[in-house]
Amino acid sequence: MIFLKLFFTFFKIGLFSFGGGYGMLPLILQETVKNGWLTESEFYSFLAVAESTPGPIAVNMATYVGSTQGMFTYGGNVFFGALGSIIATLGVIMPSIIIILLIVAILKNFLKYRAVRCALMGMKPLICGMIMATGITLAITNILPNLYSFSLKGFSYMALIVTAILAGIYFGYKKLFKKNLSPILLILISAVFGMLLL
Repeated sequence: MIFLKLFFTFFKIGLFSFGGGYGMLPLILQETVKNGWLTESEFYSFLAVAESTPGPIAVNMATYVGSTQGMFTYGGNVFFGALGSIIATLGVIMPSIIIILLIVAILKNFLKYRAVRCALMGMKPLICGMIMATGITLAITNILPNLYSFSLKGFSYMALIVTAILAGIYFGYKKLFKKNLSPILLILISAVFGMLLL
Protein backbone atom coordinates (compact mmCIF):
# COMPACT_ATOMS: atom_id res chain seq x y z
CA MET A 1 0.00 0.00 0.00
CA ILE A 2 1.35 3.39 -1.03
CA PHE A 3 0.76 5.01 2.36
CA LEU A 4 2.90 2.45 4.19
CA LYS A 5 5.59 2.75 1.53
CA LEU A 6 5.57 6.54 1.84
CA PHE A 7 5.79 6.36 5.63
CA PHE A 8 8.61 3.80 5.79
CA THR A 9 10.62 5.39 2.96
CA PHE A 10 10.57 8.81 4.61
CA PHE A 11 11.06 7.25 8.04
CA LYS A 12 14.25 5.66 6.70
CA ILE A 13 15.35 9.00 5.26
CA GLY A 14 14.75 10.71 8.60
CA LEU A 15 16.45 7.91 10.54
CA PHE A 16 19.64 7.60 8.51
CA SER A 17 20.26 11.25 7.63
CA PHE A 18 22.37 13.57 9.74
CA GLY A 19 23.08 17.25 9.37
CA GLY A 20 19.65 18.60 8.54
CA GLY A 21 17.98 18.94 5.15
CA TYR A 22 21.15 19.29 3.10
CA GLY A 23 22.55 16.11 4.60
CA MET A 24 19.31 14.33 3.65
CA LEU A 25 19.33 15.37 -0.01
CA PRO A 26 21.39 12.46 -1.42
CA LEU A 27 19.16 9.91 0.33
CA ILE A 28 15.95 11.74 -0.66
CA LEU A 29 17.13 11.85 -4.29
CA GLN A 30 18.02 8.16 -4.28
CA GLU A 31 14.76 7.00 -2.70
CA THR A 32 12.35 9.21 -4.66
CA VAL A 33 13.97 8.38 -8.01
CA LYS A 34 14.26 4.67 -7.18
CA ASN A 35 10.56 4.48 -6.29
CA GLY A 36 9.58 6.41 -9.43
CA TRP A 37 8.00 9.23 -7.45
CA LEU A 38 10.17 11.90 -9.08
CA THR A 39 12.60 12.05 -11.96
CA GLU A 40 16.04 13.50 -11.26
CA SER A 41 15.08 16.63 -13.20
CA GLU A 42 11.85 17.04 -11.20
CA PHE A 43 13.82 16.57 -7.97
CA TYR A 44 16.20 19.43 -8.83
CA SER A 45 13.32 21.66 -9.93
CA PHE A 46 11.41 21.00 -6.73
CA LEU A 47 14.57 21.56 -4.69
CA ALA A 48 14.84 25.06 -6.17
CA VAL A 49 11.21 25.73 -5.18
CA ALA A 50 11.68 24.22 -1.71
CA GLU A 51 14.72 26.41 -1.11
CA SER A 52 12.72 29.55 -1.82
CA THR A 53 9.87 28.66 0.55
CA PRO A 54 9.79 28.53 4.34
CA GLY A 55 10.31 25.24 6.13
CA PRO A 56 12.89 22.46 6.20
CA ILE A 57 13.77 20.88 2.86
CA ALA A 58 13.03 17.32 3.96
CA VAL A 59 9.58 18.25 5.26
CA ASN A 60 8.77 20.22 2.09
CA MET A 61 9.94 17.30 -0.05
CA ALA A 62 8.01 14.71 1.98
CA THR A 63 4.85 16.82 1.86
CA TYR A 64 5.12 17.28 -1.90
CA VAL A 65 5.90 13.66 -2.71
CA GLY A 66 3.16 12.48 -0.34
CA SER A 67 0.62 14.74 -2.04
CA THR A 68 1.50 13.51 -5.53
CA GLN A 69 1.67 9.81 -4.60
CA GLY A 70 -1.04 9.61 -1.95
CA MET A 71 -4.07 9.83 -4.20
CA PHE A 72 -6.76 7.22 -3.65
CA THR A 73 -10.27 6.41 -4.78
CA TYR A 74 -13.16 5.82 -2.41
CA GLY A 75 -16.79 5.47 -3.45
CA GLY A 76 -15.99 6.50 -7.00
CA ASN A 77 -14.39 9.77 -5.83
CA VAL A 78 -10.71 10.56 -6.25
CA PHE A 79 -9.12 12.04 -3.14
CA PHE A 80 -5.93 13.94 -3.65
CA GLY A 81 -2.89 13.62 -1.50
CA ALA A 82 -3.58 15.38 1.80
CA LEU A 83 -3.39 12.04 3.60
CA GLY A 84 -0.23 11.09 1.69
CA SER A 85 1.33 14.44 2.62
CA ILE A 86 0.57 13.93 6.31
CA ILE A 87 1.86 10.34 6.32
CA ALA A 88 5.10 11.14 4.45
CA THR A 89 5.76 14.20 6.63
CA LEU A 90 5.15 12.19 9.80
CA GLY A 91 7.53 9.56 8.47
CA VAL A 92 10.39 12.01 7.95
CA ILE A 93 10.00 13.77 11.33
CA MET A 94 9.20 10.71 13.46
CA PRO A 95 12.82 9.51 13.93
CA SER A 96 13.85 12.92 15.26
CA ILE A 97 10.91 13.00 17.66
CA ILE A 98 11.66 9.49 18.93
CA ILE A 99 15.39 10.17 19.33
CA ILE A 100 14.82 13.46 21.17
CA LEU A 101 12.27 11.87 23.50
CA LEU A 102 14.71 9.02 24.25
CA ILE A 103 17.54 11.44 24.91
CA VAL A 104 15.39 13.56 27.21
CA ALA A 105 13.94 10.57 29.04
CA ILE A 106 17.00 8.34 29.36
CA LEU A 107 20.20 10.17 28.56
CA LYS A 108 19.76 13.63 30.04
CA ASN A 109 23.48 13.98 30.56
CA PHE A 110 24.61 12.00 27.51
CA LEU A 111 27.10 14.67 26.40
CA LYS A 112 29.23 14.05 29.49
CA TYR A 113 30.26 10.68 28.02
CA ARG A 114 33.45 10.84 26.01
CA ALA A 115 32.28 8.19 23.52
CA VAL A 116 29.19 10.25 22.65
CA ARG A 117 31.25 13.42 22.16
CA CYS A 118 33.72 11.52 19.96
CA ALA A 119 30.91 10.03 17.86
CA LEU A 120 29.39 13.48 17.31
CA MET A 121 32.81 14.92 16.40
CA GLY A 122 33.28 12.09 13.90
CA MET A 123 29.97 12.93 12.23
CA LYS A 124 30.86 16.57 11.55
CA PRO A 125 33.27 15.91 8.62
CA LEU A 126 30.79 13.44 7.14
CA ILE A 127 27.98 15.99 7.25
CA CYS A 128 30.20 18.70 5.73
CA GLY A 129 31.22 16.29 2.95
CA MET A 130 27.60 15.38 2.19
CA ILE A 131 26.58 19.04 2.02
CA MET A 132 29.54 19.89 -0.24
CA ALA A 133 28.83 16.90 -2.50
CA THR A 134 25.19 17.94 -2.80
CA GLY A 135 26.14 21.53 -3.68
CA ILE A 136 28.67 20.42 -6.29
CA THR A 137 26.21 17.91 -7.77
CA LEU A 138 23.48 20.57 -8.00
CA ALA A 139 25.84 23.05 -9.68
CA ILE A 140 27.17 20.51 -12.18
CA THR A 141 23.72 19.09 -12.97
CA ASN A 142 22.40 22.61 -13.57
CA ILE A 143 25.17 23.39 -16.04
CA LEU A 144 25.74 19.93 -17.56
CA PRO A 145 22.56 17.81 -17.35
CA ASN A 146 24.07 14.78 -19.15
CA LEU A 147 27.17 14.54 -16.98
CA TYR A 148 26.65 10.87 -16.10
CA SER A 149 26.38 9.81 -19.75
CA PHE A 150 29.68 11.63 -20.46
CA SER A 151 27.94 13.73 -23.07
CA LEU A 152 28.22 17.47 -23.62
CA LYS A 153 24.71 17.42 -25.08
CA GLY A 154 22.54 19.86 -23.21
CA PHE A 155 25.49 21.90 -21.85
CA SER A 156 23.95 25.15 -20.69
CA TYR A 157 26.17 28.15 -21.29
CA MET A 158 23.38 30.34 -19.98
CA ALA A 159 23.23 28.45 -16.65
CA LEU A 160 27.01 28.82 -16.36
CA ILE A 161 26.78 32.55 -17.09
CA VAL A 162 23.93 33.06 -14.59
CA THR A 163 25.87 31.14 -11.92
CA ALA A 164 28.97 33.28 -12.58
CA ILE A 165 26.92 36.52 -12.47
CA LEU A 166 25.27 35.52 -9.18
CA ALA A 167 28.64 34.57 -7.67
CA GLY A 168 30.01 37.94 -8.85
CA ILE A 169 27.07 39.80 -7.30
CA TYR A 170 27.44 37.94 -4.02
CA PHE A 171 31.21 38.37 -3.63
CA GLY A 172 31.17 41.92 -5.07
CA TYR A 173 28.53 42.98 -2.56
CA LYS A 174 30.51 41.37 0.27
CA LYS A 175 33.72 43.13 -0.76
CA LEU A 176 32.06 46.49 -1.41
CA PHE A 177 29.83 46.71 1.66
CA LYS A 178 31.86 44.48 4.03
CA LYS A 179 28.80 42.36 4.85
CA ASN A 180 26.95 39.39 3.37
CA LEU A 181 24.17 39.84 0.86
CA SER A 182 20.79 38.92 2.32
CA PRO A 183 19.82 35.35 1.32
CA ILE A 184 16.29 36.58 0.57
CA LEU A 185 17.62 39.22 -1.82
CA LEU A 186 19.94 36.67 -3.44
CA ILE A 187 16.99 34.28 -3.97
CA LEU A 188 14.97 37.10 -5.56
CA ILE A 189 17.86 38.08 -7.84
CA SER A 190 18.32 34.42 -8.82
CA ALA A 191 14.62 34.09 -9.60
CA VAL A 192 14.69 37.21 -11.80
CA PHE A 193 17.75 35.96 -13.73
CA GLY A 194 16.15 32.54 -14.08
CA MET A 195 12.92 34.00 -15.50
CA LEU A 196 14.69 36.40 -17.85
CA LEU A 197 17.50 34.20 -19.14
CA LEU A 198 16.49 30.58 -18.68
